[in-house]
Amino acid sequence: MATAAAGSLGLLWGWLWSERFWLPQNVSWTDLEGPGDGYGYPRARHMLSVFPLAAGIFSVRLLFERFVAKPCALHVGIEDSGPYPAQPNAILEQVFISITKYPDEKRLEGLSKQLDWDVRKIQCWFRRRRNQDKPPTLTKFCESMWRFTFYLCIFCYGIRFLWLSPWFWDTRQCWNNYPYQPLSRELSFYYIMELAFYWSLMFSQFTDIKRKDFLIMFVHHLATIGLITFSYINNMVRVGTLVMCLHDASDFLLEAAKLANYAKYQRLCDTLFVIFGVVFMVTRLGLYPFWILNTTLFESWEIIGPYPSWWLFNGLLLILQVLHIIWSYLIARIAFKALIRGKVTYPGGLDPDSVLSTLFSPPSFFLCLVGAGQFHLLHVSKDDRSDVESSSEEEDETTCTKSPSGSSSSNGANWVNGHMRGSCWAQE
Repeated sequence: MATAAAGSLGLLWGWLWSERFWLPQNVSWTDLEGPGDGYGYPRARHMLSVFPLAAGIFSVRLLFERFVAKPCALHVGIEDSGPYPAQPNAILEQVFISITKYPDEKRLEGLSKQLDWDVRKIQCWFRRRRNQDKPPTLTKFCESMWRFTFYLCIFCYGIRFLWLSPWFWDTRQCWNNYPYQPLSRELSFYYIMELAFYWSLMFSQFTDIKRKDFLIMFVHHLATIGLITFSYINNMVRVGTLVMCLHDASDFLLEAAKLANYAKYQRLCDTLFVIFGVVFMVTRLGLYPFWILNTTLFESWEIIGPYPSWWLFNGLLLILQVLHIIWSYLIARIAFKALIRGKVTYPGGLDPDSVLSTLFSPPSFFLCLVGAGQFHLLHVSKDDRSDVESSSEEEDETTCTKSPSGSSSSNGANWVNGHMRGSCWAQE
């Protein structure tokens, strides 16, 4: 029985690592066993070093958030406090958990009669109960600051490394003498660090803030890990470094804009998001197809020719380009509607935190709005979202103790989390 199981496992392993699928013709795994020059050739066993490194990165993150990010958050005025808790009520809690978190008018009237509460008081209770499940701004700031720091450091390292690499200036060097292209120590470090970071995100996703796009991001991390691992084992590391660096170019800008938003530096937030949008469009719609896809599709075909895993690799890269086009179109369309109509609506009920989830970027979305003579980001009018909420006690007290319409300025704009609603982010 054990012999049969071992034989079946061996057949499965041989099928997964078929030389005819993964490698060009007349190349075998034994040909890549030699050390080559420098750091040797990529090998599947190198991937084992990723897991302890990912655990180390996760540990460093915990220390960073505790001793660096949190003091910075407190310094810029972010309070270390959670949302104002809702008054305990068994009936409303049962409705909240089992039926709906957003009761309609008919249900509100029924609950009002059952509890002898004012409808406004019940609305306030549900708002506070929803905010109670939201993480404090301090936690979100610390998470974003960690990602900003890593993305910025790895992007700077990647640019510095690629600047001295010949394939950065001549992409045909990605395929010359392929697959006999030995690793350098710097290239191996860059690749392994990127892969270890995404594995650390897989670990931390179960302890981080739970967002609506949890499942999408889980699949996204798996796909990213698969692409990086595949390109490493297949020794397509040269073109892989170009892809990683290109996608890292906008990541730290997005996190920087989120940090500015959490700190309530709205003008800085708007500026960073405009820069992020420009960089995103240039890298994903310009450099990616005319620089990356050009070399993976045409130059590689000319130099090494196609083979089975070549089709898989380019198929995944083309799917990624389709996603770039779709999300860029949505960004441009929503921004255009904002300029024309003066407010933002999400097409198809899209959640702004989920729109970029399938890209090699953190989940978020950028929109522009002209209001009061300037651009504003991530504006959501009350017509488009029934309940604009905040996790702060100040917002709860304002909306729950004043008139049903909430506090307003002279031009009727509601206040949310310390900003006028026309210039605030949609809550995550």
